[in-house]
Amino acid sequence: MTGHRFYLDHNASAPLRPVARDAMAAAMDCTGNPSSIHGEGRSARAIVERARAQVATLVGAKPAGVIFTSGATEAAASALTPHIFVDGEERIAPRLYRSATEHPCVLDSGRFSPHVVFPLAVDEQGRLTDETLDAMFEEHDDSFGPLFVAVQLVNSETGIIQQVDEIARKVRLRGGFTLCDAVQAAGRMPIDIATLGVDFLMLSAHKIGGPAGVGALVLAAENVLPLTFIAGGGQEMRRRGGTENVVGIAGFGAAAEAAAAEAHDAAHLSDLRDSTEAGLMSICTSQGWSEKLHFYGRDAERTPNVCCFAVEGMDAQTALIAFDLAGVALSSGSACSSGKVGVSHVLSAMGVDADIAKGALRVSYGWNSTAKDMDAFLMAFDKILSRVTVLQMAQQQTQLSGAA
Repeated sequence: MTGHRFYLDHNASAPLRPVARDAMAAAMDCTGNPSSIHGEGRSARAIVERARAQVATLVGAKPAGVIFTSGATEAAASALTPHIFVDGEERIAPRLYRSATEHPCVLDSGRFSPHVVFPLAVDEQGRLTDETLDAMFEEHDDSFGPLFVAVQLVNSETGIIQQVDEIARKVRLRGGFTLCDAVQAAGRMPIDIATLGVDFLMLSAHKIGGPAGVGALVLAAENVLPLTFIAGGGQEMRRRGGTENVVGIAGFGAAAEAAAAEAHDAAHLSDLRDSTEAGLMSICTSQGWSEKLHFYGRDAERTPNVCCFAVEGMDAQTALIAFDLAGVALSSGSACSSGKVGVSHVLSAMGVDADIAKGALRVSYGWNSTAKDMDAFLMAFDKILSRVTVLQMAQQQTQLSGAA
């Protein structure tokens, strides 16, 4: 690609932070295996353990509770199992309940059989309601065994924040287990695993400015463990086999430390998002499209970096190509599904009309976003909407001529 690019797709993957790049470059000079006892091995182990502490700090966990994985997808598959060990004693969770707006890696349900997985409906703002949760608890007979609930802290498409702490509290009172997908929350809001009250929490490095291909499953308590997903040579305290990706883990740790510092001061991102939405409204109003502009999650608590919207009559796939040609990168939803033509399962679960939802776009800012990125997006949007207006006027004229 040539020319200056403007990147507004941090929820898909954030640009690599310089501190992460530096940490990875330094780790590349370490030749030892972190499981070896010689000096080189101990040096590699020190890198891994430093990163483990950095990641733990990001979510208020103990370093011993951090299990490094190849990413959040593996973390989800590792945690989502009916076989949970508490103080070494196996407890079978025969059912999995998960919200309808979860990320695809959680919707796949890990190691649960499809016939024991039950979706939880959300309201028009994408939130789990008390009524939905009460119905779940009423439907789940404790004689079945402990229930397992998977709920994301922040939705990747809308930025909506779920009240995970309250949900997890109710699940714990019933003796159940909770997995929290905190991938999109990390670095955008403070996270404390103890305050959330969940048993397991998943993270992904490349969402916070670390490298792709590394993530973590975080345990709230070392005595509550899912059945090992990848067995092997006993790495990660025998909880995940396979030689650790020292270089990737080093970058993850550095990115986690930087993200933790940013999580408590998100005013810059809030300003960008609010200005973006104000700009969209202004442009649509000036071109006569204000009644056809829809925002999603705007009336709910959400993270400061996401704007999800749709304009009736604007096709998302066509718009994304036009934005890309204008040097602006954004998304139509989760990066795991946005490459496929279809309607967002998140917006469908929120009750959004399919014809409108197929035009939904997502702007997501991050650690290196500036007002110039926003200005470039709004300038491109203004021109794209103008072309849509001209096209629709031409189509209407053709229809009128045909009718005559």
